[in-house]
Amino acid sequence: MGSQQKPGRVLVVTHPLREDVAELAEKLAAALRSADVAVRIITGEMRVLSRPEALLVVDEETSATADLVLALGGDGTVLRAAKLAVKADVPLLGVNFGKVGFLAEAETGELETVVSRLLEGDYSVEERTALTVEATGTDGEQHGSWAFNDIAVEKAEPARMLELFIEIDGTRISRYGCDGVAVASPTGSTAHAMSAGGPVVWPDVDALVVVPMNAHALFAKPMVVHSSSEIRIGVESVGTEGALIADGKELTRLTAGSTVTIRRSERPVRLVRMSGRPFASRLVSKLSLPVDGWRHGRI
Repeated sequence: MGSQQKPGRVLVVTHPLREDVAELAEKLAAALRSADVAVRIITGEMRVLSRPEALLVVDEETSATADLVLALGGDGTVLRAAKLAVKADVPLLGVNFGKVGFLAEAETGELETVVSRLLEGDYSVEERTALTVEATGTDGEQHGSWAFNDIAVEKAEPARMLELFIEIDGTRISRYGCDGVAVASPTGSTAHAMSAGGPVVWPDVDALVVVPMNAHALFAKPMVVHSSSEIRIGVESVGTEGALIADGKELTRLTAGSTVTIRRSERPVRLVRMSGRPFASRLVSKLSLPVDGWRHGRI
């Protein structure tokens, strides 16, 4: 593991509805404060996280921006905390209290070890690709946002099909009648995109994933494109709305003539790493993959 500075100010983001997480957050904060680390605890609600003062860690002498964000919860909590960490340009450490916890670096039973290694600076930081999106409506109104895992254009009405076209780097690739299209970062390739039939991409691969969902078209294969590519999706459905989704949260509705442009974010997510375990090992354990195959033990 690399050697880092001991953080002086830590922002702890917790799951908003879990009392057990709140109790452990208080214990963790007490341990850090006893080592002269300023700590602030906030819930993971977006209405709180979107406020400018959310990044402030206040102690008796100072009101300053956090220099590390620690997320306690499942992947949803880590995704909410990631936006804060990127805004402050500081590392993010996830501790899993959820079911899968693909984005987390540690589990709940490792909190003592996490605190100890943070105080010793015994961890490394790796950069992960994130996404930006800009949607333009027929009236010219624009909506911009950011995502760590994925951006999706999906049908807003379950019984209707969404008509979309897709362009990559200015070239029309296809037109779909579909449930939607997901664009994922390598980190997000194991989330929505994988469930829709997309490939698993190792986090250090310099690429983005484009996955049509239940598409009726001659060419409707998942695509892996360079991370510098610009992906443009246009809504052509008349009478059927689309929904723009960023990391599982709806941003706006899309009508015929609306376009969505997705690019790699200029600011990556900086994830704290405390384990040298390779991604393949994490993939197998987190997804409980049956590595022996169905023929194992058969004659």
